[in-house]
Amino acid sequence: MEAVRQGRSPQIWAVALALAMPLSGCQSKGGVSEVLDPAAVAAPAGQNGAANAGPAQASQSLGTGSAKVTMLLPLSASGTSGETGRKMLDGAKLAMADIGNGLLTLTIEDTKGDSAQAGKLAVQAITTGSKVVIGPTELSAAQHIATLSGSKRPPVLALADNFAGSAGVYAVRLSEADSAAAGAAGLAAKGRKKFVLLVAEGSNASAVEKRVANGLSIYGATLAVTLPYSAGDGGARAVDQMGSLVDAPDAVIVASGDSSPAPVLAALKSKGIPGKAVSVVGTDRWLERPMDPLFEGAYIATLDQSETGPIADRFRTTYNYPADVNVAYAYDMVALTAGIASAVGPDGFSKQTLENPNGFRGSTGLFRFRADGSSQRSMPFYRIEKGALKLFAKSTSGF
Repeated sequence: MEAVRQGRSPQIWAVALALAMPLSGCQSKGGVSEVLDPAAVAAPAGQNGAANAGPAQASQSLGTGSAKVTMLLPLSASGTSGETGRKMLDGAKLAMADIGNGLLTLTIEDTKGDSAQAGKLAVQAITTGSKVVIGPTELSAAQHIATLSGSKRPPVLALADNFAGSAGVYAVRLSEADSAAAGAAGLAAKGRKKFVLLVAEGSNASAVEKRVANGLSIYGATLAVTLPYSAGDGGARAVDQMGSLVDAPDAVIVASGDSSPAPVLAALKSKGIPGKAVSVVGTDRWLERPMDPLFEGAYIATLDQSETGPIADRFRTTYNYPADVNVAYAYDMVALTAGIASAVGPDGFSKQTLENPNGFRGSTGLFRFRADGSSQRSMPFYRIEKGALKLFAKSTSGF
C-alpha cells in the first residue's frame, strides 16, 4: 500500500480506497450460483467482426504486482469497435499508473473484434492463472462464456454492450433493465404511484420487468401491467390494450430494446401521452439513436456521458483527448481489481467480495454486482427538452 501512496495525490488515493471499500445504502438478495470450469470452456464459433481490422497487436504487460489480471480489448478492430478498444486501453493505463502498477500484472490481449478470437483468449486467460478477466467487449463471446458451468473459473468483468450477465460473468455496462428501473424510481420518488411497462419482446423482457417492479416497490409504487410488444406492429396493439387494462396510469415506461422507440411513442402520442397527467420514461437504449421530436418530454436515467468523475482532467492531460464512458468503464474495472488486491490480497477476488451488496464507487458512479451477474448503478436522471438531456435529478438508482 505504501508503494501506491508514494507520488500520488490524495484524490487518487481516495479513488483507490473507494473502489476497495464497499459503500453503505444498498441492499441485495439472491443466492450465489455455480461458476465456470476451465475444462468446459470452448471458444464461440462463427461470428467474425474484424474482417477489415488491422494486424493484431502483440500482447502488452503493465505493472509488476502479484495479482495476475488479463484484459481483452479489440485494439486492431476496424471502426467504432477498434476506437472503443483503444480508448479502453488508455483508461486501463491511467488506472495502472494511478493505482495498479505495484498491485497487478495486467496483460492486455487484442481480440481484433472477433468473437472467436475473444473466446480463445478468454479460455487462455482462464486456464493459465489469471485472477480476473476484464472483457471481452464482444457480446457473443461474453454470452458464450455465460452459458458454461463449472467451479474453478476466475471472475469475468465483461465489457460487452447489452450483456445481461451470468453467474460469475459480470455485466459492467449499464443495462436497459437498470436504466428503466432507475428512471421509473426517479418518478416514483416524486410521488408517482401507478406505472405501465411497454417492453419489446425478446430475451431481456422479463429482466426489465423484474427490475422495474423491484425498483418501484422501494417507493411504494406499483407496476400495474407489463405489455410486451413486437416491432412488427410498432407497439400499436399494446398501446390499445393499455387503455382497456389500466385506468389513469401516472407513467408509461418504454423499453424498446434493439428497435427504435419512435413507433411506440407515436402510438402513445395519438392517445395524448405524454400529457399533464401521464409521463413517459425511456431508457439509455433510446440514446443510441438520433434525438427524435417524439422523445420530447420523456424522462431517462443514464450515465453522464460528459462526466467521468475524478479522472477527467488527468486523462485529458495525459492523452490529449477527453475521457468518455468507455474510458471510465475500463479505468473503473482496473482500479477495482487493484483496490481489491490492495485491501484483500491477490487471492481476494471471491464472489463475496465482488458481490458485496453495498457496492463500490468509481468514475462512473456507484455500482454493484449481483449474484446473477447483472450490475446496478446509481446515475443522473434527465428530462428531454428541445432535443437535449436536461438534468432533472442528480441521482436515481431503483435499488
